[in-house]
Amino acid sequence: MRNKWRYRTLVFLLLAVVAMADVKVADGKWLGKVPAKDREKSNPFHDQENAVAAGRLLFADHCASCHGKEARGNKRHPSLRTERVQLQATEGDLHWLLSNGNMGRGMPSWAKLGDPQIWQIVTYVKTLH
Repeated sequence: MRNKWRYRTLVFLLLAVVAMADVKVADGKWLGKVPAKDREKSNPFHDQENAVAAGRLLFADHCASCHGKEARGNKRHPSLRTERVQLQATEGDLHWLLSNGNMGRGMPSWAKLGDPQIWQIVTYVKTLH
């Protein structure tokens, strides 16, 4: 009986640690790492419908596998429809994150796509509010 109790306690503690780790994935600390010059960058495609359409296709090819095709996230990858992404993060912040990644949290750099494509993804993501 004592071993069963220890096992249950251990499982409970392990689940609690995993749950806390999942919350930390989307904690937004990356926003504090964005240099001011990058935060203030202007999106050359802001509100352009053809950029939104191109960004939607790029998102489907490169981002949806983690964030979901509706960008709602999951246990390990954050939703891109949150207040932090839609209201707090500037387009420059998102461009910086896509360009630099955050591998400690599982976000790869998408710099290989090129600047125009990154801005198109940002343009699309900002329409998800």
